Amino acid sequence: MRNRPRLTLELICAALLALCCVLGAVLALLRPVALLALVPALAIIAAALILGGRRLRRSVCRAVTCARFEGSELQLDLGALRLPAALLCGKTLVWYNEAFKTRLLAGEDAFLQPVSRVLPGLDLRQCAEEKGQNLERAGRRYTAFSAPGPGAEGYAVLYLVDNTELKTTAAEYAASRPSYLVIEVDGYQELVADLRDSERSHVMEAINRTLEQYFARTNGFLRRVAVSRYIAVVEERHMKEMVAARFDLLDKVRALNEGVQLTLSIGVGRGGSCLKECQQMAEQSLDMALGRGGDQAAVKTPDGFEFYGGVTRSVEKRSRVKSRILANALVDLVRQADSVVIMGHRMSDLDALGAAVGVLRICKGLDVPAVIAVRRKATLATSLIDSFEQAGLAEDFIEPEKAAELVTQNTLLVVVDTHIVNLLESRELYEKCGHVAVIDHHRKAVGHIENPVLFCHEPYASSTCELVCELLQYVPGKETDPTPLEAQALLAGIMLDTRSFALHTGVRTFEAAAYLRRMGAATEEVRSLFNSSLEEYTVKSNLVESARLYMGCAVSVSGELPPGMAVAVPQAANDLLTINGVGASFVAVQKGDGVNISARSMGKVNVQVILEKLGGGGHMTMAGAQLKNISLDHAEQMLCDAIADYRRQQQASLKNQQPAQP
Repeated sequence: MRNRPRLTLELICAALLALCCVLGAVLALLRPVALLALVPALAIIAAALILGGRRLRRSVCRAVTCARFEGSELQLDLGALRLPAALLCGKTLVWYNEAFKTRLLAGEDAFLQPVSRVLPGLDLRQCAEEKGQNLERAGRRYTAFSAPGPGAEGYAVLYLVDNTELKTTAAEYAASRPSYLVIEVDGYQELVADLRDSERSHVMEAINRTLEQYFARTNGFLRRVAVSRYIAVVEERHMKEMVAARFDLLDKVRALNEGVQLTLSIGVGRGGSCLKECQQMAEQSLDMALGRGGDQAAVKTPDGFEFYGGVTRSVEKRSRVKSRILANALVDLVRQADSVVIMGHRMSDLDALGAAVGVLRICKGLDVPAVIAVRRKATLATSLIDSFEQAGLAEDFIEPEKAAELVTQNTLLVVVDTHIVNLLESRELYEKCGHVAVIDHHRKAVGHIENPVLFCHEPYASSTCELVCELLQYVPGKETDPTPLEAQALLAGIMLDTRSFALHTGVRTFEAAAYLRRMGAATEEVRSLFNSSLEEYTVKSNLVESARLYMGCAVSVSGELPPGMAVAVPQAANDLLTINGVGASFVAVQKGDGVNISARSMGKVNVQVILEKLGGGGHMTMAGAQLKNISLDHAEQMLCDAIADYRRQQQASLKNQQPAQP
């Protein structure tokens, strides 16, 4: 009981009250007449206690908290302390100095009161830590510290530092830190190419008005630095509001009805040590946003990237100048190398190997030794490799480990159909090569290859094979023209990623297909590359049959498949899209101690954004993810949560797309 003085006192009082009641009852039984004198006496005593209790309490409190209390060095030291200080016994307040009473108790007494009433939320364990505990009381902000007293009585000394001004200044400093924004109108030159000057002015007026209204609610500034580019600087307090609203500026510009589809790409640098660092981070963010197809905001902080938006398709660019420049640069790199290794992503498909075959043709035409590094037992394009082996070209395909033995200081590595380091067919091969070129059409993601000597990245393209076809047409010499077999490989890659020209196609997609047809590609031979065995068809059918609908998406979950049946996963995802009411499909399959997910979309659902929440990526209509060390049930729940989160953001975006007021 020594650790609970208030409880001890209350128990004693309760015991005395009970004893008085018993004695009163006995007296009433023995001498009822005596109650006539006892009741008035008890009433007088009760009144005296009620009227004098408060005065008595104050007197006791003054006696206990006296700074000159003899024999108590502790009270003598803390009593003169200017900081609020108190002594606790367990969680009961047994002593405090005058500063504590004045600042935290407003002059009132709280002797033997629970400390939770005086300081709600106080945690003595946190107070005992080096940084203490932050508390707020009567409009002031304190940091509370505590230390246990000597002995085993459970006493603890508590003192509070009033640092209101310091914390207010620190909060204002954090809220006023600058964030740098770079804003660009997506595909502006292509959008206004066919407009009259007056129409162009009207479009830019609408954009300028929307931007000015958006930034007028901040205390930052907005400046137009080029025809279609702006910069802005805002404080952190307003940047938090923009992030909380998921950059609804994107929705406001998308809702403008000016005869053309207007979208913005926004790069944000936030949390840098200085404004210059924020500006550099914003430029990197804008490159990331544009590389992911535009119509989104990319925010870079010291912790990494965050993305908002990205709900529309990429705008196809009609200029071929860039393709010509990239083709010439690739030719120069190949000629300077003594050998070339071409590599795609893990579980390579027809687009990856088809593009690799196209690059291989460029190397052969330039008479530079080259090979394709692919794992023969871990590919979805077995039929394509078989067709080349039957044509006597088996030596063009080797395992990554053997390719690594051929690498020299002057070897060029060409990565196709991916730009993410963790998705490469062989990371060891990548790290061994000093010169790396990248050709890819997937939206840019975190973890991309740093500082390649050539980065051919066009997210508007239907496939990597389409990009390679354009490069082939600008490489000089008849020797670089693809053979019919190579043309069929390239056409197969285009057909795979476009679902036989049904999705994500543009003018240049059909131009590439026409070029391959002129080179001798036979459509019936290409179609045969998509044929599957009876076992694969059975597995695919089982995956389709086990699917369920969830928020407009088809979700199929399965245990581990038989060896060699991995190709059935994307095929099942494609077939699920043919069901009415299905906007996207997800097929999750157990793979060892992890789960592989393949996703497809008809275009209205951005499966890349959904699977990025699970650590995956890809394209708006085609994406994948590989989850490690996770159960199938947990992976399914994570997938459903990501779909639900995307649907909520989609609904919020639709609500924000209200027509702008003129």
